[in-house]
Amino acid sequence: MTARASGRPRTHCAVEFQALPSRIGQVRRIVTAQLRYWRLEPLIDAAALGVTELLTNVHRHTGSDKHCTVEIVFRRDHLTVSVRDHDPRLPRVRTAEPSATNGRGLALIAAVSASWGMRAQNDGSGKVVWFTLPATFGTPPQRATAHTGAVPDEAALPALAGAAGAGGEAGNGMAGPGSAGPTSPGTGTTAHP
Repeated sequence: MTARASGRPRTHCAVEFQALPSRIGQVRRIVTAQLRYWRLEPLIDAAALGVTELLTNVHRHTGSDKHCTVEIVFRRDHLTVSVRDHDPRLPRVRTAEPSATNGRGLALIAAVSASWGMRAQNDGSGKVVWFTLPATFGTPPQRATAHTGAVPDEAALPALAGAAGAGGEAGNGMAGPGSAGPTSPGTGTTAHP
């Protein structure tokens, strides 16, 4: 497990590790401790649930390479949690049977977050799945809709932006400065998280 900090003290935290069951609990505790440090206690439950679901997806659905990076970024009005892994296949939202014990991860993330989405890396080296939580306390989040495209505040996620190549340029499937934003799946319309 490797932790690194960016040049933005108190606003960014990243952890690299293998998404194994024994490590997922450790990362959940790291996220919880970081949110306490940032005094974002009201976001702990939703962030811990979301990161657990995303890491469980990495563990269950990627190949033998379980290496991933969890990043959390705090902005004035929201928190973004993202997980980058080395499997380029994008997850699918499924409808789980009432008695099923799995298949609800992305639906749970949608239920607790303000927005969420995913995008494959340009070079086929993996994907990023992210969600945001509002940091406006006392206001329950609206039901989230999925976005395929750029991670919100991508400039704040230097490791992910660097891994994706030259982010924000035409033809790479990412929204960047001056672009209209990511496109909603199947609609051809612009979505703004």
